[in-house]
Amino acid sequence: MSEHDTTERTDATTEKLVELAKRRGYFFQSSGAYGGVGGFYTFGPQGAALKGNVEDAWRDRFAVAEGNMEIDAPTIMPEPVFEASGHLEGFDDMLVECPDCGESHRADHVVEDNTEYEDAESLPIPEVEEVIAEYELVCPNCGAGLAGQAVEAFNLMFDTNIGPGESQPGYLRPETAQGIFVEFPRLKEYARNQLPFGVTQIGRAYRNEISPRRSIIRVREFTQAELEYFVDPEEDEPDLESVADVEVTLYPADEQNAEDGSEIAITIGEAVEEGIIANEWVAYFLGVAKPWYESVGVDMDRFRFRQHLSGERAHYAADCWDAESEIDGNWIELAGFAYRSDYDLSKHEEHSDDRFTIFKQYDQPKTVERATVDPDMSYLGPEFGGDAQAVVSELEALAARDRSAFEGETVEIELEGETHEIPAEKTGFSVEEQTEAGEHITPHVVEPSFGVGRLVYTVLHHAYREDEVDGEERTYLALEPEVAPTFVGVFPLQSDDELVDVAQEIVDDLREAGLSVTYDDSGNIGRRYRRQDEVGTPFCVTVDFETIEEREAQRASEDASGDEPRAEETTVTVRERDTTEQKRLPVDDLAETLAAIREGDLTFDDV
Repeated sequence: MSEHDTTERTDATTEKLVELAKRRGYFFQSSGAYGGVGGFYTFGPQGAALKGNVEDAWRDRFAVAEGNMEIDAPTIMPEPVFEASGHLEGFDDMLVECPDCGESHRADHVVEDNTEYEDAESLPIPEVEEVIAEYELVCPNCGAGLAGQAVEAFNLMFDTNIGPGESQPGYLRPETAQGIFVEFPRLKEYARNQLPFGVTQIGRAYRNEISPRRSIIRVREFTQAELEYFVDPEEDEPDLESVADVEVTLYPADEQNAEDGSEIAITIGEAVEEGIIANEWVAYFLGVAKPWYESVGVDMDRFRFRQHLSGERAHYAADCWDAESEIDGNWIELAGFAYRSDYDLSKHEEHSDDRFTIFKQYDQPKTVERATVDPDMSYLGPEFGGDAQAVVSELEALAARDRSAFEGETVEIELEGETHEIPAEKTGFSVEEQTEAGEHITPHVVEPSFGVGRLVYTVLHHAYREDEVDGEERTYLALEPEVAPTFVGVFPLQSDDELVDVAQEIVDDLREAGLSVTYDDSGNIGRRYRRQDEVGTPFCVTVDFETIEEREAQRASEDASGDEPRAEETTVTVRERDTTEQKRLPVDDLAETLAAIREGDLTFDDV
């Protein structure tokens, strides 16, 4: 995943949110006792719960609802994996080092933050050097001039060693995708060798960012939620009808390149018909993702899909769109939706000893002509020695692509840059009719890749609110109930034994119903409400003396009549976070009612 930001800005909301996140246990820089390490953050109790809820919501939509598998692959993989994938050669950022303070910076960020260029990442290195010189750009750390400093490619992968002594070189994975691709030969068996099928994974990835910044937006260790969807490019089609009416905001490449270009409001169906989104599979997953983002709390007025420009597309992507959210006037990437064609599987088949194809059964067997060679090894052996088998491979490849090459008296092949002539009669060339039941095909891959940390930050930022209640200023997080780290707070009105006992009973009942509950009896009730508002707890339950009076009345009724107590007549005060509206609800129905609200089957207004 890349980042496409306009000039970076911050506002008071961001500063307040970062302070709130640290104070209330959402996220904070790791290893603070040792001065901290740039690009590494710890999610505190609230943040870990929010992050987990977001991951569960993603799993429900993109794994369970779509019928896809999920795996959990290692975070360290051997070097050959990344040689095959292209990461060893093509996973770089542009680095420029300050000549005075020695601080390293991402050269494209220095350009984007201080010029009108918004896509410096797509520029070649010599052009970036020219822009730095033309605008006389300076070091963001000390102000020294950067003109004339070399801009170099810096590989972002963390390297390590696997095993002791003469150990095997390895890398911390820069994306979770390769853990899926390398296991394709086994995963296809779990899918019964039937296309299409999808494999998901939620896990950590690592990138040695040159200049991590903006808290958890650009970090060196992060969580990805990725889906690799394997399709037959000739036959498989997505269910576009199911998402055709989804309205989206698109920012296509041609609009970005135009002087007066702008975003386009359109439905998925219209975007496909007009050729704005060329790939139907990418269009399908954009249509699935948009309502999901809305459901977890992303503000749709600050959300769009932006098409990658040609110079910024990853080496594997035939086309790519990013889901982006607006924070402080900056657009940050939340996810990438790429059509990776057969790049990954073909590369791993080329570099490994396994087969990364699927056997496609024909409806009826076909009779086809196949050109074959059966070389005379008694001739090739003495003539080519140890290269004889390589000659056989070249002859086989030539027969498959150009039968006419065998029509003359000699056949020309190229081996290690040299041309060799072989008598046609020694090649054993022939064309035979064969009956085939099917063929091996290399599936194409569609990849929605989500950044979990960036989404958590967006959800918090878009949920941040300030208002006034009873003459007092209030800060609260309007988090969606589905992802809120704590769903309900339970308070006794005072530290009275009877109130505390009933409150603890309610806590136990709600937890048994699967709800996330916090208990708080510290400070006055107003302060307790404010604490829960600030961490985004949707509901608060208060046990007061009216609850005790109702319970005593029930007991008296039971003593007089011998009947069971009517538990539905014991009520508590339930307060909704956003409106601060309060209602008295029966204790007996409380768990069922709150659970229905959390699942979206009921609203507080309906209660």
